[in-house]
Amino acid sequence: MIFIGIDSGSTTTKGVAIEGNMIINKILLPTGFNPKQTVEEVYRVLKKEREDFYTITTGYGRKLLPQSDKSLTEITCHARGAAYLCSQAKVVVDIGGQDSKVITMDDQFNVTDFLMNDKCAAGTGRFIEVMMRILQKDLVELDDFIKDETPVPINSMCAVFAESEVIGLLGTGESPQAVAMGVVDSICRRTANFSHRVHIDGPIFFSGGLAQSKIIRKTLEKHLGVPVYTHQMSQYAGAIGAALMGSK
Repeated sequence: MIFIGIDSGSTTTKGVAIEGNMIINKILLPTGFNPKQTVEEVYRVLKKEREDFYTITTGYGRKLLPQSDKSLTEITCHARGAAYLCSQAKVVVDIGGQDSKVITMDDQFNVTDFLMNDKCAAGTGRFIEVMMRILQKDLVELDDFIKDETPVPINSMCAVFAESEVIGLLGTGESPQAVAMGVVDSICRRTANFSHRVHIDGPIFFSGGLAQSKIIRKTLEKHLGVPVYTHQMSQYAGAIGAALMGSK
């Protein structure tokens, strides 16, 4: 049987098809202004002409697909997906578009504790996207743009004020690269402080779209003080976990 996992997030919607514990197909689409339509498109692509399949949804839009056989919380799915991608990890840190999460697991990869921060955009991927737009750069250019830069301190604790602070720093002549590095350092510092509110015992797996950035991973590792691992499929962790939970 094919197990389809779909993670409907605020920024992107991810989907995977798994057969025999192997990923046989995947898709990622911008969630856009119509998340229900996006979920249905991901579902359509993954099921193709298959008849024997089981679908599990997770994330913000997990209730948007009528054809779903089961919906699960993203905490459970991210933990299971992280365990699939990085067997040595005991903690998952996920920086999403509109929230950040930290999840701890036992030796059997069961969730033991978690925290979610969805109160302020200043600690999320959306904040970096906004800042890069101000700097007239695309997010995929981030690593090359800020390579070897020393961060300019960003002190504001609110995304709105931080945006004003960034504009002010640029106006005083600070380099765009140093300001962008300051934004990265600020988010990683806040994420690390947030993560230390739970017991961190062992390596950390970094999931979410920002995990594709080597500089963000290294900066997060510096602030956390423990090894931080990622994977080329880290953005799909929730979808992978959903599919795997369906096969249990």
